[in-house]
Amino acid sequence: MLNLFYVKKFFIFLILLIITTGCAETQLAVHTAKKITTFNKEKDAHRGKYKVGNPYQIKGIWYYPTVNYRYEQTGIASWYGPNFNGKKTANGEVFDMNKVSAAHRTLPMPSVVRVTNLRNGRVLKIRINDRGPFAHGRIIDLSRRAAQLLGFMQQGTAPVKVIVLENESRIEALRAKGAVKRLPAIPTRNVEMAFLPNERNNSTFKVSPPQKTSSRKYEKLDEANKSQITVKPYKKVKIFIQAGAFIKKHRAVVLKYLLERYGFTRVMPAKVGKQLFYRVQIGPIASVIESDRILKEVISRGYPNAKVIVN
Repeated sequence: MLNLFYVKKFFIFLILLIITTGCAETQLAVHTAKKITTFNKEKDAHRGKYKVGNPYQIKGIWYYPTVNYRYEQTGIASWYGPNFNGKKTANGEVFDMNKVSAAHRTLPMPSVVRVTNLRNGRVLKIRINDRGPFAHGRIIDLSRRAAQLLGFMQQGTAPVKVIVLENESRIEALRAKGAVKRLPAIPTRNVEMAFLPNERNNSTFKVSPPQKTSSRKYEKLDEANKSQITVKPYKKVKIFIQAGAFIKKHRAVVLKYLLERYGFTRVMPAKVGKQLFYRVQIGPIASVIESDRILKEVISRGYPNAKVIVN
């Protein structure tokens, strides 16, 4: 009887021990799962989503986001940095002014564009992940690092040509939608060369290292950015303000007459598809600052769609 009593007691102790151990392991597993979930949420919070967006209005002007793989435009680029560093972009990413990125008013996020500085020939692939710029007379807003690599950080603005890269943009869209897991990353830090028409000799320049501020670690320059880059300087670009485009020529002629107070004004025919338009343009204008002033006045006179173009 005594032996049977102790045997029963031993089995009861053993069962309790197994239950207790199981509960502890279960709690540990639950706690670990919570930590993993929290980590993934934090990681996902920095990962942007694919976004085109609805039409929106800023300062009385409507913008219509759309997928446009034929996008190609010349105009003035600017850059942004300290006031937005560390904040969320329009598609949910975290903006880092010391990495290459850009903001555009209507292209999908993300998209990839090739931006050429028309003053020095530097070319850079840049990933669009934000909305802007909303200053009149600007077509794209680059991160400080992108502006530095393109060679206009000190000047603040530069005439540029922006072209959408369809294949790279489609890949970035699939990646952001989570449709694919393994795709090659889009290289956006190498500065390429653009050989542009000119009458002068070749010149060389060095890409300067990124500016550093306290309490941050910055990416190292890759070898392509450390090396000297040879470009071919070319004729000075010409800045114009395009006040409007009309199907009927007489309307363009009337607007030309009204705007002649701001400088030489011309009517330029241009065919878009099968349709002929007559574009009213003021210029050439001596500087970006002067074009900003004239553009502001033209818009205030009732032409909100006026814009700066570069030839």
